[in-house]
Amino acid sequence: MIELPDLAVGGLAVGTLSALALGGGLLRSRRQRAVQREEIASLRAHLDGVLRTFTDEVEHLAGKRVPAAARQLTHPHIAVPGPRDPQATASPLGLALERVLDQLRIELTAQRIRVDAAAQAGMRGATREIQAALYRLQDALRGLQQRYDDPELTQTLFELDHENEQSLRRAQVAAVVCGAWVGLAREESHLVDAVTGGQARLAGYHRVRVHNHLRAGTALVSHAVEPVAIIVAELLDNALRHSAPDTDVVVNLEHVHHGACVTVDDAGVGMTQDERARAQRMVAGTDPILLTDLGDPPRMGLAAIGQLTRQFDLAVDLSSPSPYGGVRAVLRVDSHLLTRIDPEEQPPAASAPRPTRRAEPEEPAAASHSYGAEPGDGAAAPVPGHQTGALPQRRRRERLAAAAEPAPAAPAPRPSAPGPEEAAAALGALQSGTAAARARTHPQTDDAEHTEHTEQTEEEGGTAR
Repeated sequence: MIELPDLAVGGLAVGTLSALALGGGLLRSRRQRAVQREEIASLRAHLDGVLRTFTDEVEHLAGKRVPAAARQLTHPHIAVPGPRDPQATASPLGLALERVLDQLRIELTAQRIRVDAAAQAGMRGATREIQAALYRLQDALRGLQQRYDDPELTQTLFELDHENEQSLRRAQVAAVVCGAWVGLAREESHLVDAVTGGQARLAGYHRVRVHNHLRAGTALVSHAVEPVAIIVAELLDNALRHSAPDTDVVVNLEHVHHGACVTVDDAGVGMTQDERARAQRMVAGTDPILLTDLGDPPRMGLAAIGQLTRQFDLAVDLSSPSPYGGVRAVLRVDSHLLTRIDPEEQPPAASAPRPTRRAEPEEPAAASHSYGAEPGDGAAAPVPGHQTGALPQRRRRERLAAAAEPAPAAPAPRPSAPGPEEAAAALGALQSGTAAARARTHPQTDDAEHTEHTEQTEEEGGTAR
């Protein structure tokens, strides 16, 4: 039988062990709580760091990256900065922020296209009304030119008609940039007529030198006449604006393997590599054209060229510098846009330069009609400085007669300045270069009076100028 003291000792031992176990458990619990508090503090510090990083990245996104991404849509050379923390680039946060920028670009591009389409629609309507008014003014000026014979008044009317032609060209270019149709194609026309027609629409037309190396009768199909005239006018306008007023702009018309080329060379300031690359992108017509990309005020010449090259399968190259130090622009017209017109039945305009190549090779002239021969001579005496068989010179007889006459005692007085008749005739001769093409092609408008104008012009055959 167990005595009471033994029970007390046993209970005390058990209690002591229990107390020790509870104490050990309490100590372990305290240690665990301390570790948990340290972990919580560490997690809180890490969370605070992540929150600060996220806040900094969002502020950097809103203050730096979003504005740069928006400006990059209109100025591609602007670089968009990356995340503030380079290590965040490949993190989920960095990827999420990049997706934000991508969606921003997509939405801004869509909004710009919608806004620009509305602006172009409004401008198309305005230019249509302006073109109709300018055509009515053109008809009135033509009527006055035919009604009055006073030389000074005629010269003034020609100058007003030329100013009106320049305004009409600007309105037509704006309409083309905004997606309007260039006009109704009516008849085929000589390629040289389209070139001189574009030249006659410019203020500095007298500085343009056209050299026609095409075969006689080389012409454009009907729907390509007006686009080629517009493109040539814009290329010449750029050349005239960016070159000194005492220099010439040289235009060469050449046959190439795939058709014909119109080459424009100026002696102007030229373009940098970036400017030439941007201009080439615009005239290529591959990228969509927005009015907001054309500057303030908008420069629409190259944009109009790009629209026309895309619509009519033409090609313009601006990648080569001119040998004169400026810019060389080459318009290529492929063979499917070319045709032939009999130059005898439908000759080019009187002001157009004569072709240096014949339509068909001719038989060589007989010996009695060789160079320098006179009727009744047995043999033709060769002229010094020329090869036998060269083309006859029309002034040969005049030069021989002048050589036989005695030298004048005093030099002849210089001719006086041209009078109003000569000035009006010269301006009228230049403006007649575009009469045939303009009579056959007119921009389409919704104005009934303009329809009457085109019908009247067809009947006149371009003789009003």
